[in-house]
Amino acid sequence: MMREAVPGYDRMEDETVAATGTGAKSVLELGIGTGETARRVLARHPEAKLIGVDGSPGMVGVARDSLPSDRVSVLVGSLEDPLPDGPFDLVVSALAVHHLQADSKADLFRRIAEALEPGGRFVLADVVTPLNPSYVVTAIDPAVDYPSTLEEQLTRLDAAGMNPEVTWTHRDLVVIVGTAWRSALRLESVGSV
Repeated sequence: MMREAVPGYDRMEDETVAATGTGAKSVLELGIGTGETARRVLARHPEAKLIGVDGSPGMVGVARDSLPSDRVSVLVGSLEDPLPDGPFDLVVSALAVHHLQADSKADLFRRIAEALEPGGRFVLADVVTPLNPSYVVTAIDPAVDYPSTLEEQLTRLDAAGMNPEVTWTHRDLVVIVGTAWRSALRLESVGSV
């Protein structure tokens, strides 16, 4: 189903997992869905424990049944709910954030930055509104999908306390890595008091 709705889905998954780096031990996935991204992230980070969150009880059930219970905990929850207790080395979200309105995206990015270890990564793979309308290839339902431009996402990530870097783009799909810098500054200032 995802391959039909999102041309370039497999390449986006490969680029998402590559952007996670190596060596993560504590991972949070927002919008875990059926667990496809989680499976790939766990394979790349063999010592990682992962907490997955999704708003669909049906998706959570599929993910729970298909992922290793000794490494994964899956919770039903909205991206607007408080995040599970961290800190996390890595936060990943694939094709979920575009379901949020602009203010909710900014709030989520701030909460992610606070949940990351200093220097931790947030990997965002999502659909965006491209500057060139001919680049739109991903089906969007305006009742539930609110994609932003790439520039808007980069600005929100920076404002949240992450240094954003685009690692891959294809038409209306992007992968962005946000490296937490604000949490590191906050820890330094607490230590110097």
